[in-house]
Amino acid sequence: MQDTAVEIDRNAAPDADTSRQIASLSQHLSSGLIGRSPLVERLLIGLLTGGHLLIEGAPGLAKTRAVKLLSQGVDASFARIQCTPDLMPADLTGTPVFRPDRGEFEFVRGPVFHSLVLVDEINRAPPKVQSALLEAMAEHQVTAGGATYPLPDPFMVVATQNPIEHEGTFPLPEAQLDRFLLHVVLDLPDAVAEREILDLVERETTVTPAPDVDQLSPEILHQAQAAAMQVHLAPALKDYIVRLVTATRDPEIAPDVRRAIEHPISPRGTLALAAAAKAHAYLAGRDYAVPEDVVELATDALAHRIVLTWRAAADGETARNLVHQLLKQVRPL
Repeated sequence: MQDTAVEIDRNAAPDADTSRQIASLSQHLSSGLIGRSPLVERLLIGLLTGGHLLIEGAPGLAKTRAVKLLSQGVDASFARIQCTPDLMPADLTGTPVFRPDRGEFEFVRGPVFHSLVLVDEINRAPPKVQSALLEAMAEHQVTAGGATYPLPDPFMVVATQNPIEHEGTFPLPEAQLDRFLLHVVLDLPDAVAEREILDLVERETTVTPAPDVDQLSPEILHQAQAAAMQVHLAPALKDYIVRLVTATRDPEIAPDVRRAIEHPISPRGTLALAAAAKAHAYLAGRDYAVPEDVVELATDALAHRIVLTWRAAADGETARNLVHQLLKQVRPL
């Protein structure tokens, strides 16, 4: 199976050089991630919207590799945090350190003070660490020792978690999940993709490494973000997004779905889906979004914001399946 980069129609984009560099970054990611076009697309959407991503998948599905490839293609600082049950908030944010020569405390910044932060196996971090990360993700700042420190711009957190082993883990609370723009779930590759992965790794270990990729500068990234924000959402498309979200609250729209939901989606889900749809349209070379942009991203943008009733969970229902049902029952105007 041949994996392709996210297509960008450069002629349709008003900022051709910016689009070219985004396309180059997409190609860089796709060349190192076999059969992962949706993941490549969602990483780029996170960059364009300034949102955070949660990537879930079994070990060995290139979750960490994807973020490292992204860090290679963006001219920004990168840090990886490996979560363990004994991790402390100061290990993430930093801590004041006393300097005897000056007779004062100096705040030593932690790994969260980077533009791109990989939080590996986030559900292994204890609740205090997750709370410290919540402030960074929500407010783009860190409070320590009574002082508040701003985080860099751009700032993006990509967290991973393993859905298989739950011993010694701390499930993310709803408030933490709600801060992620998208929750991407990775499946195992098919036989054809797995053979291509084997060939790719063999080439990487036996062939001289390729030259460094042309990194995306912060200035170009800001231009791309501004262009993505300017993508037009028609009133009918806004209504479609709102109807999808409010269907999780209104028993009249999709009663079977509503009965399975304990806590429906908040307005943050509406904003996230709208922003992601705009970025998806920008990557497609359009200055307007269409219903297909919304449908493509609805599951990743909304499912992690739904809390099931205990009965639905006991029956084996999933939030992602509920969103699929909504997409069938709530149609564009």
